[in-house]
Amino acid sequence: MSLVRRSNVFDPFSMDLCDPFDNMFRSIVPSASSSSDETAAFANARIDWKETPEAHVFKADLPGVKKEEVKVEVEDGNVLVISGQRSREEEDKNDKWHRVERSSGQFTRRFRLPENAKTEEVKAGLENGVLTVTVPKAAVKKPEVKSIQISG
Repeated sequence: MSLVRRSNVFDPFSMDLCDPFDNMFRSIVPSASSSSDETAAFANARIDWKETPEAHVFKADLPGVKKEEVKVEVEDGNVLVISGQRSREEEDKNDKWHRVERSSGQFTRRFRLPENAKTEEVKAGLENGVLTVTVPKAAVKKPEVKSIQISG
């Protein structure tokens, strides 16, 4: 990891941190659009997946993304697909940019759901920049045990 300071005065917001693993997969996975840097930068949308007794819950931080720019789908019966796009900010010719760190572009994430997922009852909501997708789980059917009377 390299750390580069921009001035003599310590400013935590003026440091660049380099992650050696950040670009590892960008050379392996080809981009679908012509603006590969934009797509690659936002393609790795971070998503948490937790399982509760009642459901599988997915949470994605999508700040600046509107509800209309996100799609949640189930394909092939058990693959949850979360995709969307963050639009690039309009540039004004009179503006002077000092730093551009926020990413824009398209993202797609796929998750193979377990057999107990009720894919016909998936619910999704976007609130305060956090997408929450809830996939209810089928009730675990307990095996029925039948006692057999022994004669004799």
